[in-house]
Amino acid sequence: MTGQQADLLIVGGGVGGVSAALAALRRGRSVLMTERTPWLGGQLTAQLVPSDEHRRIETTGRNRSYAQFRELVREHYRTYYPLTAAARTDQHLNPGAAWVSPLSVEPKVILAVIHSMLRPYEASGRLTLMLETSPVAVHTDGDRVTAVTVRDRAGEAHDLRAPFVLDATELGDLLELGGVEFVTGRESRGETGEPGAPETADPLDMQSVTWCFAVEHLAGQDHTIDRPDDYGFFREWRPPQLDGEKILGFRRAAHDGSISREYTLRVNDDDDPFAIDVDHRNMGGAPELWNYRRVAARRQFEDGAYESDIVIVNWPMNDYAGGTVFGSDDAAVHWDRSKALSRSLLYWLQTEAPRPDGGVGWPGLRLAPRVTGTSDGFAMTPYFRESRRIRAERTILEQDFDRDLRDGRGAERYPDTVGVGHYYWIDRHATTGGSAGGGGLPEPFEIPLGALLPQRVRNLLPAAKNIGTTHISNGSYRLQPVEWSIGEAVGALASYCLDHGLEPSAVRSDAHRLGDFQRDLERGGAQLRWDPALRW
Repeated sequence: MTGQQADLLIVGGGVGGVSAALAALRRGRSVLMTERTPWLGGQLTAQLVPSDEHRRIETTGRNRSYAQFRELVREHYRTYYPLTAAARTDQHLNPGAAWVSPLSVEPKVILAVIHSMLRPYEASGRLTLMLETSPVAVHTDGDRVTAVTVRDRAGEAHDLRAPFVLDATELGDLLELGGVEFVTGRESRGETGEPGAPETADPLDMQSVTWCFAVEHLAGQDHTIDRPDDYGFFREWRPPQLDGEKILGFRRAAHDGSISREYTLRVNDDDDPFAIDVDHRNMGGAPELWNYRRVAARRQFEDGAYESDIVIVNWPMNDYAGGTVFGSDDAAVHWDRSKALSRSLLYWLQTEAPRPDGGVGWPGLRLAPRVTGTSDGFAMTPYFRESRRIRAERTILEQDFDRDLRDGRGAERYPDTVGVGHYYWIDRHATTGGSAGGGGLPEPFEIPLGALLPQRVRNLLPAAKNIGTTHISNGSYRLQPVEWSIGEAVGALASYCLDHGLEPSAVRSDAHRLGDFQRDLERGGAQLRWDPALRW
């Protein structure tokens, strides 16, 4: 077994892990960062969710580092891709012209930009990256983490040590391995006081996961996959939260049994990319799926550059809520079944899905492994909407930012704010407990430092979706720009504590120290407050 040491150990190279590393490296610290997949970027890359859903993102509600990252993505396209003249000069270039996001792009471009931002520190020796490396044990001494044992792709174990350890894993792996107090699933109303919480708690009632995949369409060709073994089951499956509707279908029912939404699918529709409206409030009653999460709109590129648009399939039809993918005895079964649902969705789209012209199926739909970095065209892992969540010094509650509960006051203004975020909804997808999900409308919100501090453990910090949220508030705090701000805050906090010989809780509990740390964040480009006049 080998060992390595640095100022910070970041386990997990997702959105929060990357931003935490950048924050610490820019403050002169050394960083060890591991990631279990071959790709950095988490939900932006390996999970195929390369979009930020935030209508104000171009001007406010994000850190300077995140704005820089977004502009580097656009510059990558302007430098290397055969864009049309109109696309190239578009200040707000959206290569995918997707209505879900003002910047919908190929995950490999995001991956290239992340590495370009980290590469100078890797070259200097202050950053050590260990890809395809997973944590297997957390060693503790009282309330402190002393080391994390990881195993690399060759099967070799390494003991990694640092004064501060950041859990940036997608599912809060270190919390379980290290015996750090955490919660999962839904809390009861009695526990949180949230009006939207149910009477009873259920740690296994979690938001669905989605195993995304990338497709294009080549007219006149047949790329139909073999009929999946479990297609018969999924073809007829009517999960309870769909009120009688089949999962493989474009219809979605309201709670009163009426049809509240019927999605449309117009494959390679010759739409104008500049006519796309990225404000979700205007999407109407029948959202179009083809340009929903499109990452390459062929009309944004010179004629002949693309045979087809490229689309990420992350739709209601492959939201899997049949069981949890962690925390239960049959988690491995549901991990496999979540991918099986997506495979069945593809086959249904190729063979049985109703077309606008009255026919059925698009056999020309073809998986695009060159986009996903996998051999089969599916994501490396499912898209995880919920994680283990720390029992924090301060838990973010629904009533802190739900518009209908704030009486026009805007979201809670936390004295210990370390960042901001926003999303269109407090968005809870269908859950493993049979809930259809749903949620309120969030006021532009802040990220309190107390939600990033475990109640007991002194040198481990969450850097992803594992912060002190509830099942409800996680519905907004799980988005990419928010995770970036969380990561930057904890990377900066660990650096600040090392500089001043402090523990994280001591920063929050001392008004002078807290103000000094907040000024450090602002000097680094973090946005800590919204304009008080802004509302949902």
